Amino acid sequence: MAITRRSNNRQPRLFRAAANIPALPGAYVLVIALARPLEVAIGGGTPQRLAPGRYLYCGSARGPGGLKARIARHMRCGKPVRWHVDRLTEHGSVRGAWIFPAGDECALAARLAHLPAPVAGFGSSDCRRCASHLFAWPKGAPLWGAPPHSG
Repeated sequence: MAITRRSNNRQPRLFRAAANIPALPGAYVLVIALARPLEVAIGGGTPQRLAPGRYLYCGSARGPGGLKARIARHMRCGKPVRWHVDRLTEHGSVRGAWIFPAGDECALAARLAHLPAPVAGFGSSDCRRCASHLFAWPKGAPLWGAPPHSG
């Protein structure tokens, strides 16, 4: 599946607030900053420590309100912890999101697979082809890898 880009083949737009995001189904990449270490465990496994820094999380929004509602939830503080990423968004801060209407979260994860994946299965426990949907984004690391194969 091809990744939607803005005109002139530029990088996608980073939305810093959910108010301007369309209520369409699709996929997204959250930018999350952790100021303090955080321990996370997937499926009752051994807790793993996430160091302070920047993280990217690939997700999808197909339900009512689409991308706008899902990203607004991620940006809200004090929400119930429902998904793996809620631990990060409650402990850190969401700095923005890139959206891909009609996009696929696994295709986005493939585009970011050149980055370190600090916790196996994070956000992808129901996915058979992705090792993780969470990536560390070290300073100076390029963001977008090669486009995924279309078929």
